[in-house]
Amino acid sequence: MKSKAKRIVGWMGAALLTLGLTSSCMERDRLLATDELPAAVQAFLAESFPGVDVSFAKAETEWFSTEYKVVMVDGMVVEFDGKGNWTDIDCKYGTEVPARLIPPQIASYVAKHFPEARVLKLERDRRDYEVELDNGFEMKFDLDFRLIDLDD
Repeated sequence: MKSKAKRIVGWMGAALLTLGLTSSCMERDRLLATDELPAAVQAFLAESFPGVDVSFAKAETEWFSTEYKVVMVDGMVVEFDGKGNWTDIDCKYGTEVPARLIPPQIASYVAKHFPEARVLKLERDRRDYEVELDNGFEMKFDLDFRLIDLDD
């Protein structure tokens, strides 16, 4: 009876060890040179942030997807999905999201309701856009650019 329990515990331990090793191998970050980023990311950076130097870039791989994170020298962080589409633009230290990157409907809403505010963060996914202003307000818009949440 004891040997059967020891075998079960041994198999469970081996299974947990295998699972731990597999997951640690599947989730990894690696630094990239700017020219190693996908072409779509390189084009977006060159067009949207001309003259801004990249501090570092990295690929974040989890199981079957890869995301990219680019940190600029001025503290701005831009994240991209595996296809090279931006998902998050986070500006810090006095910078703001370039106006040309803000959808016109969102820019119009911000200009009308918060004329003195600057957009510090813009995030998008397949469900919505999230906007963070320098006055502390956070907004969420659906994909039709209707305001669905406002928080201060």
